[in-house]
Formats: sequence, C-alpha cells, structure tokens
Amino acid sequence: MKRDLHSFRKSVLVCFIMLVAVSFAYAQEPVLTKIGSYKCGRQPKQVLFSPDSKYIIMPLLDDNGFDIFSVQEKKIIKRINPPNAAKVGFAEGLFIPQKNTFLVSQMTTANVYEYSYPSFELIRTIPTTGNWSKFIAFSSEKQLLAVSNWVSNDVSIIDYKTGECLRKIKTGAAPRGLYFIEGGKTIISLSFDDGLIEKLDVETGKQLNVIKVSNGAMRHIVLNDNNTKAYVSDMYHRLVYEVNLTTFKITSQTQVFNNPNTIKLYNNRWLFVSSRGPNNKEDYTKRSPENGKIQIIDTQTMKVVLSFEGGNQPTGLDVSPDGKYLCFSNFQDENIELYEIN
Repeated sequence: MKRDLHSFRKSVLVCFIMLVAVSFAYAQEPVLTKIGSYKCGRQPKQVLFSPDSKYIIMPLLDDNGFDIFSVQEKKIIKRINPPNAAKVGFAEGLFIPQKNTFLVSQMTTANVYEYSYPSFELIRTIPTTGNWSKFIAFSSEKQLLAVSNWVSNDVSIIDYKTGECLRKIKTGAAPRGLYFIEGGKTIISLSFDDGLIEKLDVETGKQLNVIKVSNGAMRHIVLNDNNTKAYVSDMYHRLVYEVNLTTFKITSQTQVFNNPNTIKLYNNRWLFVSSRGPNNKEDYTKRSPENGKIQIIDTQTMKVVLSFEGGNQPTGLDVSPDGKYLCFSNFQDENIELYEIN
C-alpha cells in the first residue's frame, strides 16, 4: 500500500514538473538565430511551410510560378510553372494536409491551381469566377473553399469536391484576409479599401456583424487556438487589433512599424508581424526608402517584445508547423530569410 502511494505521489510530481516545464517554455519569448538569406524569384508575395516542415513555398507575384525551397538543403530545388504561368500574378497559397494538396491563386486569371503534395503534380484548375483573386481559406467541416476577389469585391464560395463556384458573397471594397469560423457556417472577411472586418453567413451571404475602422486598410487575420480571439493587421494605421469574437469588438490594439502585412501566431501567444516599411513617395510598388521590420507581440499584454530589421519590404511570413523555424520574404530584394526559433 505504501509502495503504491509512493508511486502515485511520484507520478503526480513528475506530471507537475512536466506541466511547469511546458508552461515555462510557452512563457519564454522566442529567441531567433538567423540561418541565412536565400535568393528566389521576383516579388515573393507569401511564404508557406509545408505541413511536414520540410519545404518553404513562395508564390511569386511578378514571376512565372512558385518556388520550392528545401529547408534541409538550404536552397530552391524547383520552380513550378502553373497553367498561364506567363501571365504571372501568383499571390497566395494554402496547404490542405487532410487532402495532401497545395493550392495557389493567380490574380491575373482568377484561377486557383491545385497540386498534389509532396509530388507537386497539377491536379486541376479551379476558376473562382471573380476578378483578381487573392487569399484562399478552407473549411474542413463544410468542405468548402473561399477565395477573396480584390477587384470584383466579393468572396467566391467553392465546393471543394467539384471545384464549382456555388456563390459569390459581396463584401466591402478590396477583400483580402479570410477565416472560416463556427464550423464553416460563417466567414470573416477583411476589406482593405473600406476598413471593414465583416462576419458573413456563408450560405446566404448576409452580413451578420461588422467592425469599421475609419481609413483602415485591413490585410491579414489569424485566430487563437480556441477561436475566441482574432488578430488583424491594419496597414494604414500601422496597427494590429485584437478582436473578441463573441462580442465582435476590438478589445486591444498595438502600434507596429509601417505597413504591417502578414501575421502568424506562435504557441498560441507570440504574434509575429512582418511590416513592409514606409512607401516610396514616387510609387508604393517601388523599393521603400527604409527597410521593413519583423516584430513579435506578446498577446497576453499586446506589447511588442522583439523588433528587428528585415530586408526591403518584408511581406510573406510563416512559422514551421514543428515550431523550429521562422521564414519571411523580402518583396523587393527577391529573397527569403530563415531563422531558427529557440
């Protein structure tokens, strides 16, 4: 009996120590060590780690496809040229691990191309029937794709199995980031030109709730693990918002560097932000007069805890699924930077 009690106490102690260790690890600010900078194609708009963390994919806005970078070999191993590659305009990608597929959008054709993973063989072309298609989201519950259409001011809702566009939902001007919530029944859409965070019914297209920020320019959205909070980047105001999804109200905001683009939540606490930097006075599409920054926000306090210089116009950003690496793209430098997260 005493031996059983001793074993029980020992097991409890071990569990407690492990819990404290895990909690301590999650409480520590990420420590970043640069591995290197690597050239890629023209205007890398986004970076995405593959589900197994072995590769980084870069859709190229001003080039003929997307690059595949091997994390182990530290080099680009392949350029994939989708149909209509000469029309360039590859904006955003999305892995769907349960399907073993990768999707990439092409703004100039309003198509989404689906590839097998890890072979990257073309499976099909999915027309969005919109205009200037950008961001892609997937609902596993409803087996639906959503694609934001920048010029036609709507979101295409597409049946994944058939590739058919079921309907287009009208949104605020220049929709960008998307996120399915509530089991795929509703979707959050960000309007860049109208400064809106919209909650929309996927079936009817009805606007269920909205947050409007005067002169706002909403770009990217991520959610916490239990889908109670969203974080949204606003390029015009240089802000990242925390949104309570129950009340659908902005509960906090954090000032970051000029033109915050992509955001990524790490360990459900640390929010990585890529900020492009100030616009070129002649034309925002040209090189910025100052390099951009990567910043980390502690979402428990909504304060910036780390800030460092990137290259010219850091745009895409991702953290590997295994939590070991950070990667971001420098749009004007035509390269990516890879960091180890300790």
